Amino acid sequence: MKTRRRILVAECMQEISSFNPLQSGYENFHIDHGSAMLSQRGLNTSLGGALAVFEETALEPVLSIGARSGSAGLLSAAGWKRLSAEVLESITRHAATGVDGMYFSMHGAMAADGELDPEGYLLSAVRKLLGPDIPIVISLDLHGIMTDRMLRQINGVAIYHTYPHVDFASTGERAARILHRLVTKKTRTAIARVVIPALVRGDELITKSGCYGELIREARRMEIDGTAMSAGIMIGNPFTDVPELCSQVIVATDGDGELAKAEALMLAREFWPRRHRMQGKLMSLERAIGQAVSIAGPVLFTDAADATSSGATGDSNLILKGLREAAYPKRVLAQIVDPRAAAAAHKAGVGASITVALGGAIDQQRFAPMQVTAKVRLLSDGQSSLETMKLGLDAGPTAVLQFDNFTVVVFSKTLSLFDRAMYYSNGLDPTDFDLIVVKSPHTEYHMYDGWVENNFNIDVPGATSANVKSLGHTICARPMYPLDEGAQFEPHAVLYCN
Repeated sequence: MKTRRRILVAECMQEISSFNPLQSGYENFHIDHGSAMLSQRGLNTSLGGALAVFEETALEPVLSIGARSGSAGLLSAAGWKRLSAEVLESITRHAATGVDGMYFSMHGAMAADGELDPEGYLLSAVRKLLGPDIPIVISLDLHGIMTDRMLRQINGVAIYHTYPHVDFASTGERAARILHRLVTKKTRTAIARVVIPALVRGDELITKSGCYGELIREARRMEIDGTAMSAGIMIGNPFTDVPELCSQVIVATDGDGELAKAEALMLAREFWPRRHRMQGKLMSLERAIGQAVSIAGPVLFTDAADATSSGATGDSNLILKGLREAAYPKRVLAQIVDPRAAAAAHKAGVGASITVALGGAIDQQRFAPMQVTAKVRLLSDGQSSLETMKLGLDAGPTAVLQFDNFTVVVFSKTLSLFDRAMYYSNGLDPTDFDLIVVKSPHTEYHMYDGWVENNFNIDVPGATSANVKSLGHTICARPMYPLDEGAQFEPHAVLYCN
């Protein structure tokens, strides 16, 4: 009887903002070893999707390590040293049992103090360990940064096709099917890469409605009709300031390098003229407040500059300050990260009145604390789960504070706030309010845009501001649009045959 083919499985995911002043550490990561990784089975995650395919195709997963962190600041040197050592020790130990292939779930926008290409480092070490003949397939966020070093190690890749992201599991499924093909048919891949010197943000990136989505659908067409094994357009994370930050097209074929290059060049040439449209359309806080007062129905204030899911701190109070100073009269619902204020609320208890300095607890250079006297309406342990992915959220001790016409959920830890989970978990329904603040550039349509009267993208400072010129990039390649308006683009495809 033929032995089942064994697939080494690992995960290491984090997205960082280089402009977040607080470094992250080893403690930011949730780490599962071995069979504990099966907790993602059936979830809308890349690993969950891959596991389903392994079961369906009778590939035997050799589960090594899963390390996942929420978005944060640059990973500290000590944190990276400990994390990378643990990841590679586990992979080495499990690889020693004998494997036929490897699936590695990654994000692509990691960066550490002293190592600005962590994914490339890990993949290089894994390739050295496995040798040249064992296929390695990875999955990546479209906000990741694929580097030359990464491409030299891998045999296949699957990239998210949706934004806001909903295709986590299907991306893992696509990666696993590519790996199954490589393992069973001994296929040799050709991967073409075209680097585009552009950083993009804004509503045109919403794949259901924006011009970026038109190009992604062409990439999906290539996969569906068999032109390519995989295709994607990575737009990087503009806040991860690293040498190879860019937008880029990746097309992988079944050994046909000329086809891979031609298709990648076609997508890149169509992307470049659209770069002007793919920029954030921001509105001043003062103007947005003035318009919001005149709108009868509920409105959304998008604080993309303090988007915790992109690596910001979450402690910006600039929108709250502006609303209070303008005497905005309607009901406001907001969230903020402030461990001091949360601790004060827990100490005082439900029903107590407390005077606290709110905001500016982490990014003190950008945000000055505002003093409020508030009633403690609710206290919680800050536990919840993301609406789409169903992965757990841990905000630490959390409090709902109410002052004047403001209701604010206060967290002890920075966490992803791109859905409604932490509002619901703390007894609050956004539809009960007139103005809701969301610390994310976009959310899934039904969460807010489907029922609010207007969504204002507010122009305030922050570590993830869509006004990318204001951030101060010093490491990424230049010229780079829009940092350099005169940036030019001469399409060139680089081919990797592994």
